[in-house]
Amino acid sequence: MSVFRFKYFSVANKDSAMKVNTDGVLLGALMTIRPEDRTYLDVGTGTGTIALMAAQRVSSLFTGFPAGDGAGIPADISVLAIDIDGPSARESAANFAASPWPGMLRSVHSSLEDFRKMPDCRGFDRIFSNPPYYDLSLEAPDGRRNAARHESSLSYRELLAFSSEYLSGSGMLSLVLPAGTTVWLLRHARMYGLHLSRMVRIRTTSRKEPSRIVAEFTRTRPLDAAPETLLTLMDGGSYTREYVSLTGDFYLWQE
Repeated sequence: MSVFRFKYFSVANKDSAMKVNTDGVLLGALMTIRPEDRTYLDVGTGTGTIALMAAQRVSSLFTGFPAGDGAGIPADISVLAIDIDGPSARESAANFAASPWPGMLRSVHSSLEDFRKMPDCRGFDRIFSNPPYYDLSLEAPDGRRNAARHESSLSYRELLAFSSEYLSGSGMLSLVLPAGTTVWLLRHARMYGLHLSRMVRIRTTSRKEPSRIVAEFTRTRPLDAAPETLLTLMDGGSYTREYVSLTGDFYLWQE
């Protein structure tokens, strides 16, 4: 599919190394959006879907309209997206320009390491990513797709280290990852001074164990245990009410 149509924006889905996928949509719908946040960073943006979802939610938060013309949205809010893959960065830039929020969104072709040296790399209130997760032993023959899907191009440790350095004092990191990484992630996040503030465990059906997590981290150690919830996507061959409600502002098939 060369174009994926959401309710309020469309995503050209041809040149990016990674296409529109359920993991990204789950992160875009589940991650926390706060009125005090001004600077957003999407690491490994691909088509730009998660950044676009963030912009839509920001618009809804401040104006009550998902696809408003920008009036009512604070002028200092920016959603910056980076990708190491050139075609992905260019395609996301085109998707941003064609969206209802072109003034809020910007795409940069850069690795996370090189981005550190750029003037745009300052403090961020929100950092989010759908990082590569496939086992290194399963590398695909397509080099660009391999770089997008494997941890060899963007490690979890690199994301944690960057976030530890560039998150603002009240900033938040949001990630969607395989459920099997949970123990490693929590341990290493603490090593970088990041503490779990919320976790959503995601399973495809009630008969299966969770296969994904959406985890959010802050610099502040919580007084109580971080809240955990369970999201089931399908039941009896149909999407669950919870999943339909979660994605209802984005997917056309909900209408």
